[in-house]
Amino acid sequence: MARFVLDVVSALDLSAIYRSYQDKDGRGQAAYAPEMMVRVLLYGYARGVYSSRKIQARTFEDVAFRYLSGDQHPDHATIAEFRKRHLEALSGLFTQALLLCSEAGLVKLGHVSIDGTKIKANASKHKAMSYKHMNETEARLKQEIDGLLAAAEKMDAEEDAQYGKDRQGDELPEELSRRQSRLKKIGEAKAAMEQEAKEKVAQQRAETEQKLAEREEQERRTGKKKRGRKPEPPDDDKGRPDDTAQRNFTDPESRIMPDGANKGSFVQGYNAQIAVDSASQVIVAAEVTQETNDKKQLLPMIAQIAANLEQKPEKVSADTGYFSEANVTDESVKDVDLYVATGRDKHGVAVETSSDPRPLGALPKDAMREKLRTEAGRTVYKMRKAIVEPVFGQIKEQRGFRRFSLRGKENVSCEWKLVCAVSNLLKLFRAGWVLEMA
Repeated sequence: MARFVLDVVSALDLSAIYRSYQDKDGRGQAAYAPEMMVRVLLYGYARGVYSSRKIQARTFEDVAFRYLSGDQHPDHATIAEFRKRHLEALSGLFTQALLLCSEAGLVKLGHVSIDGTKIKANASKHKAMSYKHMNETEARLKQEIDGLLAAAEKMDAEEDAQYGKDRQGDELPEELSRRQSRLKKIGEAKAAMEQEAKEKVAQQRAETEQKLAEREEQERRTGKKKRGRKPEPPDDDKGRPDDTAQRNFTDPESRIMPDGANKGSFVQGYNAQIAVDSASQVIVAAEVTQETNDKKQLLPMIAQIAANLEQKPEKVSADTGYFSEANVTDESVKDVDLYVATGRDKHGVAVETSSDPRPLGALPKDAMREKLRTEAGRTVYKMRKAIVEPVFGQIKEQRGFRRFSLRGKENVSCEWKLVCAVSNLLKLFRAGWVLEMA
């Protein structure tokens, strides 16, 4: 594996990393060779070693790490800084690794399965506070600060009378400084949540107006009034966060999300998405979202597959969390054969299959349900779990990636793509890929 990493890194384009060193003025200690640092990082991720301190220790203790580092031993701060500084370039290795897999014949795009999993953020859910609790705490802190200021003012007056007004002032009392700092953080968090709520209402209003326009156009075209209730725009007073809405002070961009592995429990984290090709379980698209559900991820993931490989998959399967009528009728996927569940089947209950053609004019949901009940539809959809879920198992169980090392959605997204790049490189390694020397 170490020899494979040595070969594959020499085949990767690291020019984006090297460019950042070209403008140095020559002062300071010379940097470690970027190619060596990339080798050590990729091998660490492949072996489930993500901590910069543990990677540093392995360069002394592990023969493979010593081989890849050329018996050099960058300290943990250098490793962490290299990963942080070149995170965008490192995430770009995902596309390069994917193209290597494609050139090796591991990607067919005959059937791609999409799914998501919750990955913990580098933050504790106990460091989150609800909007209601923020308001209550803000009021209490203001009251306490007013009391402390009044007490300080009274003490100042007493000391002025005793020592005179020209005495040297002391620093702000610790308890007052601490409360003011907390009050400032809560105020910033509240302002951010209120801005997000306003943006969400504006987005909902725009979506509603678009649906109404499409409804009117369909009624004009068909001459018939469309059934069902008209979508209504959100009220202006909805631009205020819900009392239960939460924000984390350690990683404000992470969210409280239901933990699928443990029913009824929640994690502070992100929703990590992958699209996996059925041929060799290569990840053909990867992204991170703050959304707790997957409904808005189907179309972007298919678009990313097309951007990465300049080709759309023939078939795409996804569970019921990805279904919406807008998704399956979107113009961008009209040439993709979709198999998206419209609801959950009860365990132990046989689902009737049908060979009848789908009725003309059926609603998209009914048409998809009938499609999945056909023998061909069941054959395709039943492979969904077998394609995508083992990849999550390999990442989370085999290589132990259960928590992001970085904070913030952009950084976390880059780290996830680095994790997925390593997953693809391991597929390439096990397929027996060998670098062809010119």
